[in-house]
Amino acid sequence: MSGHSKWSTIKRKKGATDAKRGQLFTRLTRELMIAAREGGGDPETNVGLRLAVDKARAANMPKDNIERAIKRGTGEDKDAAAFEEAIFEGYASHGVALIIEVVTDNRNRAVADLRHVLGKHGGSLGEGGSVAWQFTRTAFFVLPESAADFDTVFELAVEAGADDVAEYDGVVEITASVESYKSISDALTARGLRPEDAGLRMVPNHEIELNAEATLKVMRAIETLEDLDDVQNVYSNLAISDEALLELETA
Repeated sequence: MSGHSKWSTIKRKKGATDAKRGQLFTRLTRELMIAAREGGGDPETNVGLRLAVDKARAANMPKDNIERAIKRGTGEDKDAAAFEEAIFEGYASHGVALIIEVVTDNRNRAVADLRHVLGKHGGSLGEGGSVAWQFTRTAFFVLPESAADFDTVFELAVEAGADDVAEYDGVVEITASVESYKSISDALTARGLRPEDAGLRMVPNHEIELNAEATLKVMRAIETLEDLDDVQNVYSNLAISDEALLELETA
């Protein structure tokens, strides 16, 4: 299992407080608005919006909230704030590469917040292109094992263009090229299968292995970054050992 998958599993197990849930909905609303603004309000013709809608549904975001966010993005709601997407690259301690996806209405504030957190934890922001070459953008879907048996999901996903289907820790994870996202999403929907998480993510081409103490230090920095209001996603090339995983789960 990749470091990203392990970290996602930990966060699912820990569950979300009301505050975290509200923060998640705020982030999803921003994604929906930007996707609708850039490609229109129809998820069938706007793949970016389809991604955002799928993520919102997987998080149990109310339908009215989703529709309202789309209207704000297309301009039907004139009170929408002006948000922009930005991707920052940098390093955590021990040379761990980071890609940080941001949606903000104040770019200067976002940059200042990122610099503060990274500096506090022994990291720094880098120039554009400094670490992106170490990652590949990939589509993914996560379904609970209770949704369908593995063989059924495997066959359906592979026929729709998946690169890999893996089973671990109570879930089935499908990974695929970005181009195959819509065909797999359509195939799952046609079978009545609803992912609990789906979207695009940056997957490291090679991971860095650290000892448990250093791994925990980097993961605490990533958690702090993820808690920033403007940060949507943080990706790293950190490998999470079983020892570190156990400490993270009980922290």
